[in-house]
Amino acid sequence: MTRAKVARVSLPTVVWATAWVSFFADVSTELIYGVLPAYYLGTLSLSIVWLGVIEGGAETLVSLTKLFSGSLSDRTGHRKVWMLAGYGLSTLAKPLLALTTTGVGVGTLRGADRLGKGVRGAPRDALVGGAVDEEQRGRAFGVQRSLDHAGALVGGLLAAGLLAAALVTPRDLFVISVIPGAIAVLIIALFVRETAGNRKGKAVFSPIGAWRGAAPGLRRFLLPAGLFALANSSDMLLLALSYQRFVASGMSEAIALGQLPLLWALLHVVRSAGAAWGGSMSDRVGRLVMLRVAWGVYALAYAIAAWMAAGGPAWLAWVVFAGYGMHAALGEGPERALIADLETDPTRRGTAYGLVSFLTGLIALPATVLTAWVWQTYGGAWAFGADAAIVLVALAALGVVGRRG
Repeated sequence: MTRAKVARVSLPTVVWATAWVSFFADVSTELIYGVLPAYYLGTLSLSIVWLGVIEGGAETLVSLTKLFSGSLSDRTGHRKVWMLAGYGLSTLAKPLLALTTTGVGVGTLRGADRLGKGVRGAPRDALVGGAVDEEQRGRAFGVQRSLDHAGALVGGLLAAGLLAAALVTPRDLFVISVIPGAIAVLIIALFVRETAGNRKGKAVFSPIGAWRGAAPGLRRFLLPAGLFALANSSDMLLLALSYQRFVASGMSEAIALGQLPLLWALLHVVRSAGAAWGGSMSDRVGRLVMLRVAWGVYALAYAIAAWMAAGGPAWLAWVVFAGYGMHAALGEGPERALIADLETDPTRRGTAYGLVSFLTGLIALPATVLTAWVWQTYGGAWAFGADAAIVLVALAALGVVGRRG
């Protein structure tokens, strides 16, 4: 199939169905995400390190779970059941946050929410990657990521509007989040179908077994992916930095709190607007080209965050989140497509996505806790500046992959 013909071929229904699932699931997630930093630091009086432990641990759980859910979906040849389980668990966990007032309680429920994400992520990506030809993968994942971020935008704006109008409290948002989450589960049940010809494979439940069975190119990709993960501390730290700088600039705590969902919305405006384009461009110019550009933008955004932490103006938060969103728009679709390209055995793609996520998840908790500790001990400028420097090393390491997307 030529690239000209590929551009005119419609994406399969399953791609659009999973994209709309992501849309509503992210509405649910982002209704609460923007208020969590202030909830941790203000309502619960937790420290920055505690915030890092909770969010880093939650994201680690996401990634570690993906190896096993991806392997199970390979073994059974079914992806949908794991999507239902994962999205269902997240939908149930979020409203329960309204009932807890302790760091341990919040950490447990955030863990359950993120466990749901881990259960669903690799099977969903394997389903999308197997539904299209290689020439369309960037576009398919770009569309999926675009609607995902559009949902995050809607959720962030809805949260900001409800808070600004004083119609809800953060705890009310936790309860409201169940509505879009339930819609996502309903779409899976009614519209998501297994990819035609999907075959059962051999489950690999250990990281060593997954490593040994992975394609050589995929194994080489783990080095730069791991280095990048070391610099990819929780997004919650950027929100916490912004909140602190807003208050330090003279804003009241209430106004500063209201800015956080708007910052998060800006991030997803940029992500949603550029994700489909970024994925499609990787079909033309190559996955690694787009990843290099995306990671370079990430390094620049974190360098600006370091400047802001060192006493730079609070309005730099808007620049940081716009840059961070651009990184995601340019890199998320191409990276997912690259993994499917590198793992040529379709019966092992769930495991492939899980293996990459397992590695990055193993690093996520120490990366976040280390960044939080450096921030608390030496200052935010050192913490975010170090992350920017590590990304430059990861950029150089992309050369070992040695494969055009």
